[in-house]
Amino acid sequence: MKKTTVLGAGSWGTTLALQLARNQHEVRLWEYRPEVAQVLAETRRNDPFLPGIPIPNSITISADLEALVADADLIAFVVPSSAVRSVAHQLNRCEMKSPIIVNAAKGIEIDSLLRMSEVLKEELPGRFHPRIATLSGPSHAEEVSRNIPTTIVAASENPEIAAEVQATFMSPTLRIYTNRDIVGVELAGSLKNVIAIATGICDGLGFGDNTKGALLTRGLAEISRLGVAMGANPLTFAGLSGMGDLITTCMSRHSRNRYVGEQIGKGRKLAEILDEMVMVAEGVKTTRSAHQLRQKMNIDMPITEKVYDVLFNNEDPKTAVASLMERDPKSEIE
Repeated sequence: MKKTTVLGAGSWGTTLALQLARNQHEVRLWEYRPEVAQVLAETRRNDPFLPGIPIPNSITISADLEALVADADLIAFVVPSSAVRSVAHQLNRCEMKSPIIVNAAKGIEIDSLLRMSEVLKEELPGRFHPRIATLSGPSHAEEVSRNIPTTIVAASENPEIAAEVQATFMSPTLRIYTNRDIVGVELAGSLKNVIAIATGICDGLGFGDNTKGALLTRGLAEISRLGVAMGANPLTFAGLSGMGDLITTCMSRHSRNRYVGEQIGKGRKLAEILDEMVMVAEGVKTTRSAHQLRQKMNIDMPITEKVYDVLFNNEDPKTAVASLMERDPKSEIE
């Protein structure tokens, strides 16, 4: 049994806390707002994010970060990608042992263009660096929390740490594979959200399965192009964190990013859509980061660029689709 702390009481953070509790670990769940932490602790429910799922009394819920991490064997970051740096900065001020650090956020930091494990390395002392891993893959919290069979990846440059994370979270309904390619796993998990927005736009425009099949395939091609240029293993993008997560996010009604795209395809404005959402659609910020990263690496990513233009340059979605279709002829395999 490990002493584990989950940072972030959203849908995925609560779900991972439930998973650890089912595996008989000691679990603490950190919610940064004291008043919300108190409600969660008293009601044992997190209905805004995970309706209908009870939180067992064995999970300690608190806003006292220092108390929750002091003797932790494993700390999981399950906050929005935009908050990873600030939370890691707070964590660095706490007295701790040498826990395994698990990143479960999917995103690329704007401006720095760092992956989440790289952000953690910048904010945490060097003794933590070999103990960092990332959990990623096709895993909607709504399904994992209800013990629907799910398979994901634990990635780390240190295979022993990946294996320990695998053993800690794995259960009869959550199967976990290990992968040493943390670069590819993190890029795939982040960039698929951009393609999910594109898929949602096509749903909103009323396009069919042909369009969606093309988007997923060509979207994966441009994600792979960028990933390989950044040192990732191309096989990673054919795996769970690549193709698996891409298919799930683009096809599912649970997907917040697909939902954002669908609403834009129906003619709504981005600000209006985001204002009414309780949960975070990571793909919106990731689109900015991907646009910057594509320019920096000089990689051809036409779908990503058109999503950027629709979201931030007010390009009409139908015009964006037409411009993608009317590009110069190319070979499929470059």
